[in-house]
Amino acid sequence: MSESKIAITVVVPVKNEEANLGKCLSRLSRFSEVIVVDSSSTDRTPAIANEYGANIVNFSWDGKYPKKRNWLLLNVTLRNEWVLFLDADEFVDAAFCDAVDRATQDPVQCGFWLNYDNFFLGRRLRFGVPQRKLALFRVGKALYEQIDEDHWSGLDMEVHEHPIVDGPVGEIAARIEHKDDRGIIKFVDRHRDYAVWEAHRIVRLRSSGIALNKMTRRQRLKYGNLSRWWYPWVYFLFTYFLKFGFLDGSVGLQYAFYKTWYFQTIRLLIFEGASGHGYRGRPS
Repeated sequence: MSESKIAITVVVPVKNEEANLGKCLSRLSRFSEVIVVDSSSTDRTPAIANEYGANIVNFSWDGKYPKKRNWLLLNVTLRNEWVLFLDADEFVDAAFCDAVDRATQDPVQCGFWLNYDNFFLGRRLRFGVPQRKLALFRVGKALYEQIDEDHWSGLDMEVHEHPIVDGPVGEIAARIEHKDDRGIIKFVDRHRDYAVWEAHRIVRLRSSGIALNKMTRRQRLKYGNLSRWWYPWVYFLFTYFLKFGFLDGSVGLQYAFYKTWYFQTIRLLIFEGASGHGYRGRPS
């Protein structure tokens, strides 16, 4: 007797992800629906999605709300009650599939935090600040934060926006492997784009007076303090020493360094007025 499929729709947003997509999709055969949302890739990404039998939906962003994940939730009818968002460089295993299958049988929960094992320079990071995302929830019970933006960057997908879930949220302990095989240049390019976006968001938060109390605890800590001179260095001390990042050896040091560079870059962009727009005051 064939194994019944897990009643979860997996959505993989992509753009030019031929290096990672095949491995990602090869782990998703147990799910009843897999959708690849493609931003007009120019490499083999669409062909790879076809090879693995995924449904392909093309997305073209106009620079405003909604971005890719919210657009899909608002415009595409999904087969299942639950949706799981995975990036192309995130890989699940049998233990994770079993865990989400069990967890989504709970009639009370409306979403779940997921835990990740990060890789950097080809090595697993066992220590440092753990990565977690709220990326599994009931369809119709959550949307990502609506942030009014107008061409802040070329990021057409919700990256730092947090899903707002209407109902109880649990956590799944089984871990997802987060391993991007595209090299350090792609890592730096991606985080440069993220830094520009985050600087713009902080400028907008300050100018609009949006209350931080509607955000998660981690968001409140970050957005309340990111422009302060000490934040990048406290992050380095916290992740490298207090969270034992030094036990990951040279890779742990390099990762902590790059994350510190990332937060310092955001701070300097705020100081410059997010590349010439909005807040121009000196950071505290």
